[in-house]
Amino acid sequence: MEIKKTLENPILTTHIAVFLFGFSGLFGKFFSFSPVYIVLGRTFFASVSLIIFIVFLKKIPIKPASLSDTFSLGLQGLLLGFHWVCFFYSIQISTVAVGLLTFSTFPLFVTFLEPVFFKEKLYKKDILFACLILIGTFFVIPSLDFSDNMTRGGGIGILAGFTFALLTLINRKNAKKLNPLSIALHQNFFATIFLIIPAILIKSPLPLYSDLPLLAVLGIFCTALSHSLFIKSLARIRAQTVSVITGLEPVWGIALAILFFNEIPNLQTIAGGIIIIIASALAGMKNKI
Repeated sequence: MEIKKTLENPILTTHIAVFLFGFSGLFGKFFSFSPVYIVLGRTFFASVSLIIFIVFLKKIPIKPASLSDTFSLGLQGLLLGFHWVCFFYSIQISTVAVGLLTFSTFPLFVTFLEPVFFKEKLYKKDILFACLILIGTFFVIPSLDFSDNMTRGGGIGILAGFTFALLTLINRKNAKKLNPLSIALHQNFFATIFLIIPAILIKSPLPLYSDLPLLAVLGIFCTALSHSLFIKSLARIRAQTVSVITGLEPVWGIALAILFFNEIPNLQTIAGGIIIIIASALAGMKNKI
């Protein structure tokens, strides 16, 4: 009963979700095989656990309302799969810090895409936050030499941030007519379907049976559970609070990377990371629930 009561605290559940988000970045280093296989395992185990949770425990209808909704969710699953492949590949060829911090540039893209998607006004303070994120990114990426793994990893991390921004804006539209957990299930399911063919075609060492437990942890705890806790918290606490806590994702990831892999970022990366995290939190705090 005490555990259940503790997990009813939305602040705590948000922190747990964000910790799991940060922890998920480490799987890019835990596994040496292709990120396509990592994401396929992640989305498969997430889909299975979400089906069990939604259908059998929550009894939420999961069937899309129309064929157009199904098609839209399918495209979002494709985008989600591509986003996660970029995310893990960025971490594999650079560091957890570079991958997480460059991914955290997604508010920069949201700032300029949101007015296009929703015909909303672009405010000066939004542009200021976006510029701060851009400055922080220049600190994180050491040079513009794309033969350097850190630079390439940072560039791909920015692509992961861009695709996540697109997915975030699409989900904002979806949330008005579909259950958020149902959206998460369909996106993971379609991502799994779309990744099967690339997984067959790529010439890369396959995961071992011994890798399956870790892939299950990534899919069940760092995806299905974390997103369920996060969505639940969003309904109960203010956006400012969520934004500040979410800013801790790269902090957790970097701290765990130091612990597990002795990946200690240099002072330039740390400075850029602080700028990105603060700007991202401030950008999110401008909206109130």
